[in-house]
Order: sequence, then structure tokens, then C-alpha cells
Amino acid sequence: MVTDEPKRVQPSGVWATAVGVARVRALESERENALFHDPLARAFATAGGLWPSSPPVTGDEAARRRRRAVSFSIVIRTKFLDDLLQQAFASGVRQVVLLGAGMDSRAFRMRWPEGTRLFEVDTAAPLDFKASVLRQERAVARCERITVAVDLREDWPSALAAAGHDPATPTVWIAEGLLIYLPQDAVELLLARISALSVAGSWLGLTLGSRGVIERFGADAVPGSAVSMWVSEMPDDPVGWLSGHGWRADSHTLRECAVAYGRPISTPPQREERPGGLISAVRR
Repeated sequence: MVTDEPKRVQPSGVWATAVGVARVRALESERENALFHDPLARAFATAGGLWPSSPPVTGDEAARRRRRAVSFSIVIRTKFLDDLLQQAFASGVRQVVLLGAGMDSRAFRMRWPEGTRLFEVDTAAPLDFKASVLRQERAVARCERITVAVDLREDWPSALAAAGHDPATPTVWIAEGLLIYLPQDAVELLLARISALSVAGSWLGLTLGSRGVIERFGADAVPGSAVSMWVSEMPDDPVGWLSGHGWRADSHTLRECAVAYGRPISTPPQREERPGGLISAVRR
């Protein structure tokens, strides 16, 4: 069959982890008691070569437990940020920015209030890969979806403004599974830029690597794997950190949210519970 569809660029580097996240979301969507349903996740995983094949079962039992823990955290954080978006909608926010959007399909799977504009910010390669899958699936966004191809290490605020973002209107910002891949100075710059573009009433949803997670999970990380690229952990006091940037924040642990969602972690904590890496915040 002849097709005009160009050859799809295959995932590589950091953005390839987004396809792995899609695979986790596809598996969750097949559960009878799924916390969310992502009808496009399987297509993204298939296009990236991760479906129906499974990740390698190499490594000892401890390594396998760590991989399962990462998958579990992806499920919980997805639900957490879905709920945060619903709260932001209820407060009247109609402008959304997904930073490092990857294979996020919220524009297609969530019910959005009328007038919502959603910006997906990422580099060109994942956005092009995603666009080819969306065309293949004939996916139709449920809100006004605007893609912004720019590296977050560059002047992304200017690119976002050129795409139509209005800094005078409250925005809900989502940085899911992103900050852990950025060095600390880049994390600070990203937050400063977000804060500069956020008026009172804006919302912020972050996922942060908990203290010690790089040491615990990176000991036997396979080169090129997601864990091998982790470089940043959350500050000791994430609520205070965000307060210094003008945000009123709440910090939640994975364990707390898992209980709230009916997915309690059966094993007791192996170390003292520290402030959690699931953050919701409102601009003061």
C-alpha cells in the first residue's frame, strides 16, 4: 500500500522515556479498576516498539522491584495530575501548559471546559513522532490544542508567547516526570520562568524525585535507561521552596496518594517518610 506518511522517527535519548510512560499507561488502562483510561497510550507504545513486547526481565529481584515501583509511581502521578487539572478547571482556569509534554494525551482523553486552550511544549522530535501516531489513530482533541516545538533549555517563554499563550490569564502548568532529568540550576530557571508567566490564581502541578531516589534506583541502572538519566531530586522543603517563588503549595507522598486512590502500598516504608514528590500549588 502506498502512503504519504513520512518515515516515523524512532524514540531516542530522554524523550524515549515518554514512550515507556505510554506503555505503563496502556497497561493501567486495561485494568478492571483502572485509575484512568488512556486510549492512545497503546498506539504510542506500539509505534515506539514497546508493545506488545515486555521490558527485559534481566537483573535480580531487587532490580525488578524497583522497575515495578517506577511503573506504579507513573500510574499514581498520572491520576494525581488529572485530579489537579479538574480542580484548576473548577476554579475557572482555561489555559493549560504541558511542559515536556511527551506522549501526554490529556488533550484527547479528558473532558475540557468550553474555551480551554492547551499548549504542549516539547522538542520537535517527540512532537513529530506523536503527530504521526495521532494522524494514524485519527485522534481529535477535545480542546484547542497548540504544539510548541522548543527545547526547554532555550527561550521557551518567547516560543510559548508566539504560539498565543496569554500571561495575563491564569494558567495551569504541568511538569510531569520532567524535573528529575534537569540539573538543579535548570530546575530553578524553569520555575522562575513559570512564575514570571503566572498571575494570581494560576496552578502548578509538579512531580519531583524524592530525596535519595537516584542512589536507590540508579545503582544498577542500565546505560541509556530512564533511571540512568536522572540527575535532580527535590529540595528538603519543597513547600518552602515554592513559597519563595510565590506559590502556596501542598506536598503529597506517593504512599498517601496511593491510599486515597484505593491502591495502598502493602509493604511498610523502609525509611523515614520525607516530604512527598507530588506537588500541587496555586499562585498567590
